[in-house]
Amino acid sequence: MTEFADVAQRYIAAWNETDPQARADRVSALWAAEGSYVDPLADVRGREQIASLIAGVQDQFPGFVFRLHGDVDGHHRQARFSWELGPSEGDAPVAGSDVVTLDDEGRITSVLGFLDRVPA
Repeated sequence: MTEFADVAQRYIAAWNETDPQARADRVSALWAAEGSYVDPLADVRGREQIASLIAGVQDQFPGFVFRLHGDVDGHHRQARFSWELGPSEGDAPVAGSDVVTLDDEGRITSVLGFLDRVPA
């Protein structure tokens, strides 16, 4: 597994972590201290805000899980991948693509998120 695929898998695992302390631990291991996340609905900075954002998405979509959709692509210190959010079985009503930038230690410094499919 490439470094970029590993980061994407760990990223999805953080978004799926429902235990608050375990989620905070995953975010701390994956994001740089001042890492950011920006998409059309959110603009947060720092591990605490990122973990809170993840909790909010889980509250908004209870029982849904994130999963990678397609291949992870990367070069230099940036990667892109697509994901889906939905029930563990069946079609996912939400889908998006993210571009992540990594620091020299392999931690995420920024995520630029794009929503490709959202419920009406």
